[in-house]
Amino acid sequence: MLEGLPPNNASHMLRLDCDEKRARAVADLIVETFEPTETAAAAFELDDGPRWSVEVYFASAPDEAQILALIEAAADAETARAARFSTVAEQDWVENALAGLAPVRAGRVLVHGAHDRGRRRPNDIGIEIEAALAFGTGHHGTTLGCLKALERIAKRRRPRRILDVGTGTGVLAIAAALLFHQRVACGDIDPVAVATASANARANGAGADVRPVVATGLRHTSLQGQYDLIFANILAKPLRLLAPQIADAATADAELVLSGLLARDVRGVLDAYRAQGFFLAERGDIDGWATLVLRRGGSSSAPSLSLPR
Repeated sequence: MLEGLPPNNASHMLRLDCDEKRARAVADLIVETFEPTETAAAAFELDDGPRWSVEVYFASAPDEAQILALIEAAADAETARAARFSTVAEQDWVENALAGLAPVRAGRVLVHGAHDRGRRRPNDIGIEIEAALAFGTGHHGTTLGCLKALERIAKRRRPRRILDVGTGTGVLAIAAALLFHQRVACGDIDPVAVATASANARANGAGADVRPVVATGLRHTSLQGQYDLIFANILAKPLRLLAPQIADAATADAELVLSGLLARDVRGVLDAYRAQGFFLAERGDIDGWATLVLRRGGSSSAPSLSLPR
């Protein structure tokens, strides 16, 4: 799973094989140490046995000694010695990561590649997403958790003003636009992600309702206003920092869907939003990643859902 966000124009990478515990520890420490626009880490199980692999992608040539020291701190010296650095073509790492991925379903929403168009059922909302320079296809636990939250929200209400903060590939904005037949305001700090999301929206018949803009948080004229559904699938630190902006943009009856955070990050994020008057209504966990649904007022006796893939 990807533990972080993809850097712009990734040019270098690191790979090492180890056990699951060390792989997760290394990926976690890398993500915590570097800015998400500069470095991303992916930890995943290998097909041929119990071993795991860690891949780290860098926007520029890394300080190899610093990275090896971090790996040794997170795991041990033997794991650090197994690390191998290399250069990478701009799109190779995403294409390799997404190659052969199966369709992902969340209720009526089916996220798939071109080769799986035939798997759509009648009345499905099919979203076709191919390899691109921004991650977020529904296969990662955070995106899937948000899609499942969207499915549950759709059963109880019809949001009329929707915002997607940190849109990535645009899959959440596209799903919301197609499900609710509403325009979805969305932005991302990464111009490559914005271009990718725009292309994906047009390809999926949502180009008129999903028009991403380059923005830091909500700082863009097209994102100003009040929203009754706000998605933010980013990382724990920006979620905390953006709490005042997101709260200001939320209507009195708004629901927030927050993800991009590991289980250990939940308390800090919740504290930031409780300070803005929100409480935890629902929590879902997939592959160690938490998705939170927040509302204003009330109490925090929220159900915790261990969501299936």
